[in-house]
Amino acid sequence: MDVLALEAKTVTGTETEKKSTPRPKPKPPKKAKRTVYFEVEILDKKTKEKLLLLDKVEPTATILDIKALFHKSYPKWYPARQSLRLDPKAKCLRDEDILQTLPVGTTASFYFTDLGPQLTWGTVFLTECAGPLIIYLMFYFRLPFIYSPKYDFTSSKQWIVHLACMCHSFHYVKRILETLFVHRISHGTMPLRNIFKNCGYYWCSAAWMAYYINHPLYTPPYYGQQQVNIGLYIFLFCQVGNFSIHITLRNLKPPGSKTKKIPYPTKNPFTWIFWLVSCPNYTYELGSWIGFTVMTQCVPVGFFTLVAFIQMTVWARGKHRSYLKEFRDYPTLRSSILPFLL
Repeated sequence: MDVLALEAKTVTGTETEKKSTPRPKPKPPKKAKRTVYFEVEILDKKTKEKLLLLDKVEPTATILDIKALFHKSYPKWYPARQSLRLDPKAKCLRDEDILQTLPVGTTASFYFTDLGPQLTWGTVFLTECAGPLIIYLMFYFRLPFIYSPKYDFTSSKQWIVHLACMCHSFHYVKRILETLFVHRISHGTMPLRNIFKNCGYYWCSAAWMAYYINHPLYTPPYYGQQQVNIGLYIFLFCQVGNFSIHITLRNLKPPGSKTKKIPYPTKNPFTWIFWLVSCPNYTYELGSWIGFTVMTQCVPVGFFTLVAFIQMTVWARGKHRSYLKEFRDYPTLRSSILPFLL
């Protein structure tokens, strides 16, 4: 009986200890982080007048979101027409920039500029290319009021004239098809006023070249067939190269993406020039016009090639600097447009 009583006391003591042991207190729920909203004011760049004050703007809002809010108050200024800057002399902010990542406090000031009516880049490219194609053919078929009336709707006896027309037409048809089916343009729009400047340059240049190449008094190149063949081979080679580069650049950027990557050569031999040049599409474009100049031996074509080279060099050097700035591992051997030279 004493043993049983002792066991009973032991069990009872154990139960008493369990009851007396305090239970751990549950952890208090974590407090939700407080969202810090921004106050955004939009000022006119020229007059510094306050145009709009936006209250409680999400910190994750993009510049495009802010433009959309601004558009609701000023319907005539749609987002593509707006330019927002942190300082009147600073660069325009990108649509994808996020508010909380910008060097601003909880009260942010943006300076607004009206970019004017906008057109899509695709529309501009198509207009630029369709004009020279049509204008050149007008001179080729010798429509009335271009040359002497006796030459209206006549055909040139020089075979190089017909070859030049085929090459010129091929070039611009290729550019139109690339605009429609190949290019993925990252920039959405451009000012409407630019189309007059761009089209004026391309259309007038095409008319100047076409007038002399299709003129009834036009004479073949000095070295004849040999010179024409050399120019033709250069032209065709560079046209294929230019198309190859455009395909490579297209494959580098998925649809709808704005991420930038370093272009590298592929299995296509025409892309191997990427080892030496940042913008080989301009290199091949220049080569095409050099070939066309050699083939036609026409001063206006040579002048157009020179001007195009200067302009493409400006574009290529800007693109090259952009690559060096964005990518630390960018190949140092590359030049902008001409290997080892420029």
